[in-house]
Amino acid sequence: MAVFRWRLRMAAAQREVWTGAQLRRLLADKAGLDLSAASVSALLTRQPAQVKLDTLAALCAALECTPNDLLELDTSSEASRRSASPERMPSREGDQSVRPAAGAARAGGRRTPPPF
Repeated sequence: MAVFRWRLRMAAAQREVWTGAQLRRLLADKAGLDLSAASVSALLTRQPAQVKLDTLAALCAALECTPNDLLELDTSSEASRRSASPERMPSREGDQSVRPAAGAARAGGRRTPPPF
């Protein structure tokens, strides 16, 4: 799974926007978006779980940037985690054994259903 990093604070600083009040004014003036001070502060200080496309577009218009300036995609952490250790589960004796692949045949010829 890819990991996104929220880089609004960096993008704003590169454009000499240092406070939430400055960003809030830019959003209102350049993009016509009126966000509360608390919402702007949250966008600046925390990585949001989700962002409306309208809000993302308004941020880009206000800061004269692209979504690539606000979001950074990092796929390296997942790839390195997968190659570092295979999925394992403990057996009854306490040693480690590799989990069977989804859909692998069970004793008696039955197949395991997919995990969804």
